[in-house]
Amino acid sequence: MSAREKLAPARPSALRTWALRHVSTLVASLGKLVRQPIASFLTILVIAVTLALPAAMHLIIKNAQSLSRGWDNALDFSLYLKPGEPSSAADQLAGLIEQRADVDSVRIISAEAALAEFREGSGFGAALDYLQENPLPHTLVIRPSSRITQAAVILLHEELANLPEADFVQADSDWVQRFLAILEIAQRAIFSGSLLLGAAIIIIIGNTIRLDIENRRAEIEVTKLIGANNAFVRRPFLYTGFWYGLFGGLLALGLIAYGLFALRGPVSRLAGLYGSQFEVLALNLPEAATIVGTGVLLGLAGSWLAAARHMRRIEPR
Repeated sequence: MSAREKLAPARPSALRTWALRHVSTLVASLGKLVRQPIASFLTILVIAVTLALPAAMHLIIKNAQSLSRGWDNALDFSLYLKPGEPSSAADQLAGLIEQRADVDSVRIISAEAALAEFREGSGFGAALDYLQENPLPHTLVIRPSSRITQAAVILLHEELANLPEADFVQADSDWVQRFLAILEIAQRAIFSGSLLLGAAIIIIIGNTIRLDIENRRAEIEVTKLIGANNAFVRRPFLYTGFWYGLFGGLLALGLIAYGLFALRGPVSRLAGLYGSQFEVLALNLPEAATIVGTGVLLGLAGSWLAAARHMRRIEPR
């Protein structure tokens, strides 16, 4: 190798040149947004609100599901034995019921334990001392198997209510089933609404990019006149959509965080009134990344569709 070749600067590789061009276009597209702060902010705000709406509904469902996890015992039902049934009969019946495949567990509340609990919680302790005998029966608290259907649970109620030792069955789980069904309907509605809102974001960004293309028509014609292809001309508009989606997703996270901050205090006070330790759940890292990533993908999709459609119409005269 000659001395002249050693002193010559190294030619950049094709990959490095490609990366530098993309970085330069990325920074230039960001600078263009910064030079139009009001218009850019309004577009980003619309995108953020559109992304924040389904995310907020998802958080509501998430917190409702977290609250309902503590209602497993609401699916239990009570089997009251006939007055006068001995405790040995209650133990024997509990053992038989617990062997069923459609039952997870059986808990016995003796008449004495029920009377003691009532004495402590009712405030009628002195009046109960005048009773000649305990009027409360033995009770079996039965938890159905989580693998059976609601129809099977109803059938289980009827079978146990017909036992000779049974007086009646009390079940208060219908409202829980209705609540869970409402949550499932809400989840599907949120998914459908999210698709529509995603289409709205694509339209918003596409229309913004279309206006930008029309405003730069002369520049695009000159660029094509000197030999640039559609991919090169389309690149800055794609990065503009990328920035719109990224900042829209980040602002959506900010709006959601503010909403959670505003609600956390009142929810905590309400939970305290009911003796609960419930706390509002926030978005976790994968959920937050999904919101931002969705914004970026929708931004790229909207800008690409608009650029691909309108770029073919602009040719140098």
